[in-house]
Amino acid sequence: MDTLLDVSNLRIRYGGAAREAVRGVSFTLGRERLGIVGESGSGKSTVGRALLKLLPGATITADRLRFEDVDLTLLSEREMLKIRGRRMSMILQDPKFSLNPIRRVGDQVSETYLRHFRCSRREARERALAMLEAVKIRDPERVYRQYPHEVSGGMGQRIMIAMMLLADPDLVIADEPTSALDVTVRLQVLDILDNLVRNRGIGLIMISHDLNLVRNFCDRVLIMYAGQVVETLKAGDLERAEHPYTRGLLAAQPRIGGPRAPLSVLDRKPEWLEENA
Repeated sequence: MDTLLDVSNLRIRYGGAAREAVRGVSFTLGRERLGIVGESGSGKSTVGRALLKLLPGATITADRLRFEDVDLTLLSEREMLKIRGRRMSMILQDPKFSLNPIRRVGDQVSETYLRHFRCSRREARERALAMLEAVKIRDPERVYRQYPHEVSGGMGQRIMIAMMLLADPDLVIADEPTSALDVTVRLQVLDILDNLVRNRGIGLIMISHDLNLVRNFCDRVLIMYAGQVVETLKAGDLERAEHPYTRGLLAAQPRIGGPRAPLSVLDRKPEWLEENA
């Protein structure tokens, strides 16, 4: 399997913070679906944003941070502009906050193509319409002319996916892309992402709180706690996790048809904080 991303000993510290927000994170990514799960504040989104160098004011260091043939640690901001959106994209969590409320949807989607390719506005518009249709938006011409407040949450998320995929990137980071969606729309969005991995051969990082989602959707899973990876395993082996933190997360999930006793409460151990210090 081709290695798209190689991360070794990634460390991130926000200015003035007493301790690092991310400590010693290492993983590789091929043309597969990699899930990153953990509690809020565990560092999942921070890792995703660090890969795109979207953390102003933070200090990012790594023994190795390579994307295909590029050493990301050596790139200037000007050079990163050629990577972001074109070769690496990030689908953010909530379209209500990610889309510009005073610009039409279509102008925001087509801007991606205009930014990275030499083309006319007409060509960019045609590409954007084709991508809106590809993410299963009915009547893309009408949606193209709408403003973000005129579309539903599910449609807004599909618009975000279309925007991030228009330049045909090799790596997509999806940060809770289905958290604000109902079950039916969630399945549609996951189906779109799954087809991209299978048919286009991209690498996908799925950042989520939802253990059931990554268990059924991803190929491998990283479990993060307090800024570090405590366990890495195949998604199908999640029930056989060994780290007590992972087992605690699994035990805290309600199950249909399960016992009606109170759910387990995660018992955090101080020594977990020092495992990768």
